[in-house]
Amino acid sequence: MGPSLRAGLRCAVRRAIVIGNGVAGAENQCLGLVRALGLSHRQTVYRITRPRGRVNKWLRWLPVSIHKKLDYVVKRICGDSQFQTIESKVVPLPAEEKGLSNVKEADSKQIAAMARETFEKDGPVLVVASGRDTISVASSIRQLAPECVFVIQIQHPRSGLNRFDLVITPCHDYFPLTPQGQEQIPWLLRRWITPRELPERHVVLTVGALHQADSSALQVAASAWHDELATLPRPLLVVNIGGPTSHCQYGADLAKQLIVGLENVLWSCGSLRISFSRRTPTKVSDIILEEFGNHPKVYIWDGKDFHSSLRELGMVRPFMGKEDISENWSYPPLDDTAKAATQVVEALSERGWRLQP
Repeated sequence: MGPSLRAGLRCAVRRAIVIGNGVAGAENQCLGLVRALGLSHRQTVYRITRPRGRVNKWLRWLPVSIHKKLDYVVKRICGDSQFQTIESKVVPLPAEEKGLSNVKEADSKQIAAMARETFEKDGPVLVVASGRDTISVASSIRQLAPECVFVIQIQHPRSGLNRFDLVITPCHDYFPLTPQGQEQIPWLLRRWITPRELPERHVVLTVGALHQADSSALQVAASAWHDELATLPRPLLVVNIGGPTSHCQYGADLAKQLIVGLENVLWSCGSLRISFSRRTPTKVSDIILEEFGNHPKVYIWDGKDFHSSLRELGMVRPFMGKEDISENWSYPPLDDTAKAATQVVEALSERGWRLQP
């Protein structure tokens, strides 16, 4: 192999490492970005897992490294029987969908050593991580092998942004720094709310979260669902019901309010499709099923087969229960993943590297 060819290989990014935390929402952002960069066929997925069990659910505020050490010490003292694993919120990546048969625990020293040892032959490694528990591992990899890796942290790491080559985070993370945010957030709390400074040059801001639903995936889904959806009377109203968060608690009262609103607009619908997420409270889904389960215009998906910035862009609207669903509504597609991928390519180019899918 000639010197020029070896130099070319050292500049070409042809492989990626994804570091997840076991939460589907976080890991899908990493996988979506790698997919948009054309490296999904050469990705290796690692995961940071926390100890789980009766006591450990109260220790998730600790840094993951300290949590693991404390768990080890307590088990040595009390025995494993006191810390039997219980059901967790970790959602595994389906092997048949991701091409994964076994996801290994992420070890920063091993990953960095691999990047250094294979750099001459395989070139640099793109490392993409997401979630609080992945921050220390991802930053350590960059510290241990800075000339061999390009590290991207998705979601704001709260501090030390210079530990990463690129940070990708929603623009709403910077809301506390806006005049509106400063009016709403007490002065004493501002220093505890991230971030504390305006975004630096290597920070990429998005409107929403990254994902894997790119145009090709949507085309495949549209084709797969065409026969079932094409015959439905128009206009078609789709209602997706998620789960409560710490900022938006809801239960039976909201379900009843939603029912009243939907009943008010059903006259203008050709058909109504309702779906729940795995986080939707049972009491909410039960109320809606009881009300609409036998309605001829309504189909409720059982889950076995299938924000202000978005509002400003015209992509979502508050449901008031007085809408005329036959009214036309269109908006440009939101594609933060593709935009973020473009900025990754530009950042790699500034370093003298290029993607080679």
